[in-house]
Amino acid sequence: MARDTHSIVKMSRREGYALHPKAHKALVKRSTPPGQQTRGYRSKPSQYSLQLREKQKVKRLYGLLEKQFRNLMKEASRSQGQSGEVLLRLLEQRADNAVYRAGFAPSRRAARQLVTHGHFMLNGTRVDVPSIRLKSGDVLVLRDKSKKSEYFKQFDDVSPAPAEFPGWLKADRKKFEIKITGVPAREEAEPDIDEKLIVEFYSR
Repeated sequence: MARDTHSIVKMSRREGYALHPKAHKALVKRSTPPGQQTRGYRSKPSQYSLQLREKQKVKRLYGLLEKQFRNLMKEASRSQGQSGEVLLRLLEQRADNAVYRAGFAPSRRAARQLVTHGHFMLNGTRVDVPSIRLKSGDVLVLRDKSKKSEYFKQFDDVSPAPAEFPGWLKADRKKFEIKITGVPAREEAEPDIDEKLIVEFYSR
């Protein structure tokens, strides 16, 4: 299965946005893009540059490759509603994102790994595809065998519960269970995203 193996800290510096919890400190120390070429950067980026960087930021934030992201944008464009908002909803409905949002992993990369390694059952069936789209009524449960792993034995220390869960899911950390109860709303996606720039980028 193809995946992006670039340094998440370097990518965060390139986008000027913390794509991973551990990137926050790195951005405080060095907020400029990596590489010596940064000395020649324009003080005012072009509109195309803004669109490209926003697309790259969101793509990397959710851990998708270019082809996956482009296909998702095409699907969003064919759907009813604002294309940008539909895109964010589709991203939020991914299985790996649900695991992250429920606080079962400290980052989306970690959540993707948990799903890929087959630690979860979706409606009673083992699942190992992080891009599977969840719908209302779906239930993700940790496999009994996986509860014995070192990660889940130290679960509360490795991945503390978030301050609040999004309204479209319910998580039971004692039962290691995630129930999908609705559809993600725009305000429940990442706040620092300008989805209109992404739509403009693919509309060129």
